[in-house]
Parts: sequence; structure tokens; C-alpha cells
Amino acid sequence: MSLAKLNFPHYEFRVNKHHGKPVIFDPARRKHVALTPEEWVRQHVIKYLIKDKNVPASLIKVESEFQLLKTKKRFDVAVFNRNGMPLLIVECKSASVELTQNEMDQAIRYNMSLKVKYLWLTNGIQHFICKASPDQRLMKLIDALPDFISLTEEA
Repeated sequence: MSLAKLNFPHYEFRVNKHHGKPVIFDPARRKHVALTPEEWVRQHVIKYLIKDKNVPASLIKVESEFQLLKTKKRFDVAVFNRNGMPLLIVECKSASVELTQNEMDQAIRYNMSLKVKYLWLTNGIQHFICKASPDQRLMKLIDALPDFISLTEEA
């Protein structure tokens, strides 16, 4: 499997084979998971959050289920504060997926239930980070995600 060069700092990953298929260690889930193109992006997001934004791995949830209008959905990555309140959701796509309004709409729909302050849509090459208005009615595109301390101070 050829993995795309992504628009992230360089990180070291623990990649192995399991039954002949590539797996990568996920520090948030604390286990090896199948290494797919989307997982490659997700693991870069997780490393970025931990290494560059100082988010404790224990406050990152990956592929967790939640309710949206009586339907079960899964977010790719979420960051929570120490009281269990969600601060950020990240929607990850593989590098080959073009990011369109449809993908942003998906993240915004998820936020109807989660009501986070920040949304991040990424395919590993392009990154769109939005900050919600206090009433959750508007999303404003911002240049960079704040570090964990700033995220928690705003909440």
C-alpha cells in the first residue's frame, strides 16, 4: 500500500503487519488498527493533537458513536475537556477524497448533536478549521487550531 504524503509535520508511527495486512498503532485507542488511507490521515491528526497541540491522548476519542436525530453516527476524532465536554470534532477523509461542501455539511450536522466550539475537516492535504459562534448558528473559517489549554479556557 502506498501512503500519501500529507500536509503535517513528520511523525514516527508504529506500523506492523497482522495476517499479512498493514496495521498502525493508535495512541488514543491504545491498539493496532487496520492501516487504510483514511486511517493514515486520522493517525496524523491524532499525532498532531498530541504532539503539537498538547492534547492528552486520554481526552481524544476515535470513531465513537453518538445520536443524531434518533440515528446512530460515528465521529472520526473528538477532543474532550477534563469534565467530558466535547471541544473539537474532526472529520477525516483519505487524501484522494476532494473536500467539498458535502463533507463540511456532514461535520456541521454532527455538531447539531455534539455542539463543539471547533470543527476540523481534513483529507491530510487540505485542512478546514471552523470556530462556532456562541449560539452555534454560524461557523467561521479560522487559520489554525488553538492549543489544548486555549481550547479548554474558552469552553
